[in-house]
Amino acid sequence: MLPELRDILFLDIETVSAVEDFNSLDDRIQSLWSRKAANLRRDGDLTDGELYLDRAAIFAEFGKIICICVGKFVDGENGALTLRTKAYYGDDEHALLLEFKTMLERLSVSERLCAHNGKEFDFPYLSRRLLINGIPLPSLLDLAGKKPWEVPHYDTMDMWKFGDYKHFTSLDLLAAVFNIPSSKEGGIDGSQVNRVYYVDKNLEKIKDYCLRDVAVLAQLFLKLRGIPLDQELIVQVS
Repeated sequence: MLPELRDILFLDIETVSAVEDFNSLDDRIQSLWSRKAANLRRDGDLTDGELYLDRAAIFAEFGKIICICVGKFVDGENGALTLRTKAYYGDDEHALLLEFKTMLERLSVSERLCAHNGKEFDFPYLSRRLLINGIPLPSLLDLAGKKPWEVPHYDTMDMWKFGDYKHFTSLDLLAAVFNIPSSKEGGIDGSQVNRVYYVDKNLEKIKDYCLRDVAVLAQLFLKLRGIPLDQELIVQVS
């Protein structure tokens, strides 16, 4: 295995609205969401409550993290490249963030994080929710005072942009372009996570989807680095 692969932690997060419906928010947060919704709303668009269910999960101020999945490449049997994955998930965001932070602090100083659109979403969302939960940032997420080349993060969407700041490409589209099996085979995508969590109450389904996303992410990284896979990637869930 190439040395650079040993020091990368691939990750993906799943988020939902902070509470099940708009009316469950306290008056202060309701008012602030209504102000936010006014900026999000288009002519004939949804009500404040409908927008809350549809969009709140993507904002760290109005959402919460219910699942963080990670993966690392390891040498498997007979030298086969293997991705070892683990999920941190549950209804108690504070507890899962503490567990995730403890894991990060055990990593080597050379470790880097990798996510798809991580610079715009996963990394800042994680950092904001850690602070909101009163948890100090681990060094891998504490970017204060760091120069751009000192930031220990990879972003596969950033790698695909090639300097094009206007270009957004979903993980699922890149998986299709590079002939990587889709993470959507389990009958769920990111737009359905809020419903699956609050209505179906099926956190296990969300966790499994998040783990599949990590496997897709790791394979995409290999493709973008031009690293060939001699055989199908083996994924282990720990």
